[in-house]
Amino acid sequence: MSPKQQRGEATVEQVLDAALGLYAASGEAGLTLGTITRASGVSSGSIYHHFGSLDGVFAALALRSVGQLLNALGTALIGAADARSGIRAVVLAYLDFARSRPDEARLIHSATADRETMARAGELRDSQEARLAPIALWIHAHQESGELARLPAPVIESLVMGPVVAVVRRWLTVGDVDLEEAARTLPDRIWRSVSHA
Repeated sequence: MSPKQQRGEATVEQVLDAALGLYAASGEAGLTLGTITRASGVSSGSIYHHFGSLDGVFAALALRSVGQLLNALGTALIGAADARSGIRAVVLAYLDFARSRPDEARLIHSATADRETMARAGELRDSQEARLAPIALWIHAHQESGELARLPAPVIESLVMGPVVAVVRRWLTVGDVDLEEAARTLPDRIWRSVSHA
């Protein structure tokens, strides 16, 4: 990578780190071009150059957070000895991500991130292919071994992640969910929905 590319990547990270801090302090209302330039020390022209718009900053921040979450899930899954322990590891990794990184979790589960995800689903999936491919291979391998139900991979993903996403959203917004209780109960209940038995 050339020095210019390294500087560009450093600038992008500087802006995203500042934007995350602003989001954590003030939510989406705190993300304005002025606040981001002041917090990051990066000029508005440079921000437009790297992100195209304020929406581009938010989209890049959400994409970075999703990538961090997918890394955590992939690491948990690949390290598991069998399908049941893999499902457990993924559920616990997601809950741990939300607990340890609530600002990123809130961002990922925001209405704006949902709109961006729906509008750019194909692009998002393509950009995360390197992180998603091992998960798809893991699902296929455990279907072949007879541990996981023979359902399309997107259905398996939805059965596993749907309840976890719902619990995390509720924890982030309403606050009436105990993540420790969810960690004790969700893995086995989700396992029953995807196991071959």
